[in-house]
Amino acid sequence: MCLGIPMKIVELNYPMGICEADGLKRKVNLQLLPKDEIKSGDYVIVHVGFAIQKLSPQEAQETLNFLKELAQHA
Repeated sequence: MCLGIPMKIVELNYPMGICEADGLKRKVNLQLLPKDEIKSGDYVIVHVGFAIQKLSPQEAQETLNFLKELAQHA
């Protein structure tokens, strides 16, 4: 099973960036998203090192909460 994880862009140097979720930072390729539509502080779904979609902060938090809850029951 593959998952896309919501992460916050904390450093942006298009086409690459550093994204963070729950204290974990990763280098992420952002080139699948238009350069003029993303900025530092935005949330994106990261899948296998690529940002594949922009999310609202609410959507990102809801998804992260769901994933944490799911992990507790695993």
